[in-house]
Amino acid sequence: MADIRSLHDAVADLVRDGDTVAMEGFTHLIPYAAAHEVIRQGITDLTLVRMTPDVVYDQLIGAGLVRKLVFSWGGNPGVGSLHRFRDAVENGWPRPLELDEHSHAGMANRYVAGASRLPFAVLRGYRGSDIPARTDTVSTVVCPFTGEELAAVAALNPDVTVIHAQQADREGNVQLWGLAGVQKEAALAARRVLVTVEEIVDRLEPRPGGVVLPTWVIDAVCVVPGGAHPSYAAGYSVRDNAFYQAWDPIARDRETFTRWLDTHVRGVPDPDAAAPDDEATVR
Repeated sequence: MADIRSLHDAVADLVRDGDTVAMEGFTHLIPYAAAHEVIRQGITDLTLVRMTPDVVYDQLIGAGLVRKLVFSWGGNPGVGSLHRFRDAVENGWPRPLELDEHSHAGMANRYVAGASRLPFAVLRGYRGSDIPARTDTVSTVVCPFTGEELAAVAALNPDVTVIHAQQADREGNVQLWGLAGVQKEAALAARRVLVTVEEIVDRLEPRPGGVVLPTWVIDAVCVVPGGAHPSYAAGYSVRDNAFYQAWDPIARDRETFTRWLDTHVRGVPDPDAAAPDDEATVR
């Protein structure tokens, strides 16, 4: 059953050194505030999992907290490369980064297998790719009915999944809507689940296409308005395109990045009281 808690306490309790952590959200509902709290607490040696790692993972990697990335695409959407990600891969700064790369379909199927508590998922994919030669999480199986050889991908079961959503009720049931990625599957696959939300409501009103996560699959709900900034939460905020553009020159330079991180993430004295725009301002 979900407890409604402060972000500081929930992160301290649920995210631990050495964990495999999924922070999901596709274009919107990306849990930036929770990631910043992980940075503030210095939780390290993480294996980060995400279908589309973007700026939020650039920040975690640049902070030196990540030893491995499991992913299917990485970049600053609409802008270009993730420079802290590239620096870690190419130069080992601030530490070497191990990679486990997949296709989008492969990652989605890995989450589905994990959520289903199955050891692997089967799909048509990876044929002609060199990815299977570079990871031990892709193999092949032969269909017992047709004899067809298919790709098999190992299940993903994160130690903790972190997502952002629009609403939770007072019992800890969560609803998100709009452009959804694999938040549901990532939450159901995880051992522990932390959800930040825009607001608490007395009663969730079902929405067409909405995803409801019941309280019994969630460990903690944290009220963090604007917790997805600079991404957006449909119905509550819009995407801060200027942030993504401004991030490129900041992330290119190690010293500039470190100053930004110290000022706008580590330097926030009371994250549960800080205004989202103050915490995430790009200068």
